[in-house]
Amino acid sequence: MSIILSIVLGTLFGFALYRVGATHADKIIDMLTLRDLGLAKTIMAAIGLSSSLFFAGIALGIFDPSHMSIKGMYLGVIIGGLLLGFGWALSGMCPGTGVANLGAGRKDAMFFVSGGLIGAWAFTLAYEWLATFGLFKPMLGGKVSLASGVHNIWLAIVIGVAMIAAAFVLPKQIIKD
Repeated sequence: MSIILSIVLGTLFGFALYRVGATHADKIIDMLTLRDLGLAKTIMAAIGLSSSLFFAGIALGIFDPSHMSIKGMYLGVIIGGLLLGFGWALSGMCPGTGVANLGAGRKDAMFFVSGGLIGAWAFTLAYEWLATFGLFKPMLGGKVSLASGVHNIWLAIVIGVAMIAAAFVLPKQIIKD
C-alpha cells in the first residue's frame, strides 16, 4: 500500500511542479537571474506552509519526528550543494523537476536523470576514497535540528510563517530586462 501511496503522491507533486512552472527551464533561469521571482515566491510559500504545519503537528503530538533522519553538516554537504546549484543553473532542472520533466516526455530530462543516477552510482563507488580526505567529518555541530527542543519547535513555526509573509512581500521582479 505504501508504494501505491508513494506513486500517487509523487505524481501529484510532479503535477504541482508542472502547474507552477517549475519544470520549465526558462522559468528556472528567470528565477535564478532575479528576472521573475514568481516561482521563488511559490517555493517560499510552500516551504513555509508545509514547515509550519509539520512543526505544529509535532508540537500538538500529531506527528512523531523520531523516525526522521537529520543530515549532518560536513564539507561533503557543502560541496554537494554547490554541485547541485551549478547543475540546476546549467540545466534549469533540479532532481524533482528533472523527474517531472522526464514524465512529461522531455528528451533533455532523460540525460539529466541518467546523469544524476550515474553520478549517484559513482559517488557510492568513490565514497570510501572520498572519506579519506575528511569530507564526511561533522562540522558546525554535526546533526543539528531547528526543532530539537520544544521552544525551537515554536521558533520553526514562526520562521515558516515569516517565509510565507516574505513570499507575499517580495517583488515579482528585481532585475528588469
